Amino acid sequence: MSQIVSVHSFRGGTGKSNLTANIGATIALQGQRVGIVDTDIQSPGIHVLFGLDEEKMTHSLNDYLWGRCSIKDTAYDVSHVLKTENETSVINDRLYLVPSSIKASEISRILREGYDVGRLNDGFEDIIRSLNLDYLLIDTHPGLNEETLLSIAISDVLVIILRPDRQDFQGTAVTVELAKKLEVSNMLLVVNKVLPAFDFDSLRLQMETTYNTPVAGILALSEDVVQLASSDIFCLRYSDHPFSHTVKEITQQILRQN
Repeated sequence: MSQIVSVHSFRGGTGKSNLTANIGATIALQGQRVGIVDTDIQSPGIHVLFGLDEEKMTHSLNDYLWGRCSIKDTAYDVSHVLKTENETSVINDRLYLVPSSIKASEISRILREGYDVGRLNDGFEDIIRSLNLDYLLIDTHPGLNEETLLSIAISDVLVIILRPDRQDFQGTAVTVELAKKLEVSNMLLVVNKVLPAFDFDSLRLQMETTYNTPVAGILALSEDVVQLASSDIFCLRYSDHPFSHTVKEITQQILRQN
């Protein structure tokens, strides 16, 4: 059975897309077929991490939502990022990305006209079937709207990302409450961009007590991650870095929810 994993944050700037890309790549390295859909249509960007040039994207999620193509036509095989320096060919694991358009005209049309959320849901099912995916990761739009409610409702696993920030705390409480009302069975919290001086054990206890939800991992604010500036998948370039080890731990907890 394929698993749908939604990665969500109530506010922007949490590092959601970066973490989604790293989790997706890490799952693929476990021998899984993984798809990632960028449903942050109003402010897309995850394609940058995979080195996908927007000028070469013949189709995007927007094209599918407007009925211009099938959802499979919008999926790009980005498995090349999984290749290590010592390999001469791409390994057999598969990683696909469905990007959203970065064109201003396409974004403004979404803002002006909206789109059929039901068609988006059909697209999730079609892409899983047509690409024979083991995992579909949905990089959601921050906050709560019709699309994010759908993504949350259909998730087998919901990963909620927050920073140690009072505004994030309040917004996460709303998201967790809503997810419980939607009967999401598997929820995990990830606390990102935490100053290394914090007491991580104390923070974990505080988060789990406050939200009654397990914390899959706490990621320290890393200068190395900042310096990479979304130019690559951090876990693949720096596999022995503490950030990468924590992402691997988060990934294992996601896999255990199956």
